Order: sequence, then structure tokens, then C-alpha cells
Amino acid sequence: MGGRLAGNTCLVTGAGQGIGRAIVDRFCAEGATVIASDISDEHFTDLPHDATAVRLDASDAKAARAVAARYPRIDVLVNCAGYVAVGDIFECDEADFARSLRINVESVYVMIKAVLPGMRERRSGSIINIASVVSTTAAARRRFVYSATKGAVIAMTRAVALDFVGEGVRCNSISPGTVDTPSLGERIAAAADPVQMRVDMIARQPMGRLGTPAEIAAVATLLASDESAFMTGTDIVIDGGFSL
Repeated sequence: MGGRLAGNTCLVTGAGQGIGRAIVDRFCAEGATVIASDISDEHFTDLPHDATAVRLDASDAKAARAVAARYPRIDVLVNCAGYVAVGDIFECDEADFARSLRINVESVYVMIKAVLPGMRERRSGSIINIASVVSTTAAARRRFVYSATKGAVIAMTRAVALDFVGEGVRCNSISPGTVDTPSLGERIAAAADPVQMRVDMIARQPMGRLGTPAEIAAVATLLASDESAFMTGTDIVIDGGFSL
């Protein structure tokens, strides 16, 4: 099968819905064989035929090593598992702080450490971390621990890129702005006035709309392909102008 990712095996975490699922669909359309992992398999009933569903807690080091052993050739790793904690520093309790670090930061550490040895051995691989424009790039109200964790993802991306730039492994990140995902839909639905919250979300976007998961998947495809062979340590902001 032809395509920009033909012949590649790609592992995507947080692949059940939203951005992760859009990346799975796009990678399969581009000819890749995809391992679609998520902490729950409830959203995996209609995966493309070139995708295999794997139930995985991406922050569990033992489970991550087991997946890497089961699929020894992973050409592309996409770390998309994530959690958005809402609140300022006083609204962020210790449990929410710990959960945010585990899902948003520790999972990136765990997955890269599990997959990287095979990439180094083959002297080839692309690691893509999904960060956020709400990080070291821009601030948003009541996103205290979320922005801290996504800033850490960008920093880890650059560290891995530099440490392994001479071994054929590239590591880049994508920083989306506000994207219309099921996760965002849940936060909007939980608001006191969901209709007004959606209006407000759109109003703060310079382009006058929310982003789509497919638009993030298009950038991930670029970073996964040989078209970006000279790119490493880069954070690509795709936010509709939010951070301008």
C-alpha cells in the first residue's frame, strides 16, 4: 500500500478519541501499520483495518515495556495521552497535581524509554509528543498544572532530540490550541452555562473557530514522514493565532 508512511509501524497513545484517534486514522490512510493504544478499549470498535487496538496505561513502565517487546519495530511513537486539569493553584489539589504529572509527563518518559532502544538500534525513528500552546508558549486562565506539565513535555522533547540527534532518532512536539475534541466537549458540558462557554471559547480564537483533530493529525503526519527528516527538537504551534 502506498502513502507517505508506507512501511512504517506507528504506536499512538491516547488513541481512543479526539486528536489521538484522528492521528490513527490519518496514519492508516497514509499506509502505516498502527498500534492504537488507550487506557480503555471502549472506543476501538471501528478502527481502520491497518490498526491494532492495545489496552495500555501509558504511565505504566512495565506495561509499556511489554508492548515494546511485542512490537519490536516501532518507527514512529506519538505520545498523545493527556489530561486537562482546570483551575488555578488554589483549585489544584495534590491528587489533581499528581494525576496531571502522571498522565501528561510520566507517560511521555515511560513510553520514550520503552521504545527508544529499538530506534537507537536501527538508527531510525521519529518521536512526536503532543504538548500544548498553553505551556511555555502562552498562558490561559485556570490552567495552572496543565500548563506546567505541557511545558515539561516541550522541555523533554528538546532534551531527547539533542541527546540522540546523532543516532538517527528525531523528537519533535506539537502544541495545539483549542481543538474541538470529546474532552473539550465534556468540559463545556460541565460548565454552568455550556452554550455560553462554547461561544466564549470560539470568541477567543483569532480565526473565529476551534481547531479540528484532523488538522493536528496532518502536522503529525509531516513529523512522522521523511519529509521532516531535517527537523528535530522543534515545537510546532498550531493554534489558529491564539498565541499571537
